[in-house]
Amino acid sequence: MATPRGLLRPVAVLFRPDRLGRPRTALPVRPIRPDDRWCDAPGHPLYNRFVRHPLSGGAERLWRDDHAYDLLVVLDFNIHPRAMARGSAIFLHLMHHDARPTAGCIAMTEAHLRQLLEKISPGAGILVG
Repeated sequence: MATPRGLLRPVAVLFRPDRLGRPRTALPVRPIRPDDRWCDAPGHPLYNRFVRHPLSGGAERLWRDDHAYDLLVVLDFNIHPRAMARGSAIFLHLMHHDARPTAGCIAMTEAHLRQLLEKISPGAGILVG
């Protein structure tokens, strides 16, 4: 329940096309759908991976009502190599309207996240200390 420390690299950008336009960025971009999920079930072969519903095991919904995942950046924490139960779904996403803390992600306003996406390049890193 904390943001991991270290150098986190952006892997891909996901966005809700029914709410936002495609972000301008040099990173790979993918629109999400209502059945898109992120597997957070330790022990599942697709742990800490993008998946589609239905999936046996736990998976976090990416298509959310609260707008936090309307625009998000998948960070490379525990992706290559992947260790079971070390942590999953570490994203850079939109801040909640009440600015409450995240469960381990990094949250920003939409304006700041869009600014970052326009400037960041593949291979860049975000240092979390």
